[in-house]
Amino acid sequence: MQLLFFPVALGIGIFPAMADGPSVFPPPPVAGSDESLMLAYARGDVAAFEALYARHKGGVYRYFVRSLREPGLADELFQDVWANLVKARATYTVEAKFSTWLYRLAHNRLIDHYRRAQLVQFVPVEGSEDEGEPLDWPASEAPGPEAQVASRQAAAQLKKLVESLPPAQREAFLLQAEGGLSLEAIAEATGTGRETVKSRLRYAFDKLRAGMKDHL
Repeated sequence: MQLLFFPVALGIGIFPAMADGPSVFPPPPVAGSDESLMLAYARGDVAAFEALYARHKGGVYRYFVRSLREPGLADELFQDVWANLVKARATYTVEAKFSTWLYRLAHNRLIDHYRRAQLVQFVPVEGSEDEGEPLDWPASEAPGPEAQVASRQAAAQLKKLVESLPPAQREAFLLQAEGGLSLEAIAEATGTGRETVKSRLRYAFDKLRAGMKDHL
């Protein structure tokens, strides 16, 4: 098990990264909106930070690991995003949903990695203006061994298809699927136009549906 370290307001935080994403202690009993928690953390409330981390660690980690397909690198960028959040806490203001702001940090860190590695450029994909809809298929009425095997096969196929998407389409899909971001929030987080985001999602969902037709 690999340990991730980054500073918090008091002391050092230690966050173990497991195979399915960073796994830490149970969510602390802190209520409130993400925005109010971030403002509280900016005032020095470490429990507020722990609550935000517990809420968003899984989505952010999966965003990186499914974008990069390298768990070790995903761990590094994941850690960097939370370290950047810690650094930015004093200047944080509520100008958008916290999740939009957080995934903007994640997007910027991912783009910075790509630029440094000279791997790829995110090029807008134009096309249909129809907004993509979630993929779903009916659950088995009897979740026996055969249904479990079919479910695992479907999950593996979907993972493979997501990995095969062009980077811009894959990022838009993951921001919606893992981050729960709206069209407008994805556009704001990635610095692209709303219509471009719609096009990317549409292309992504069309490809995923085509590849999942035997499982739908």
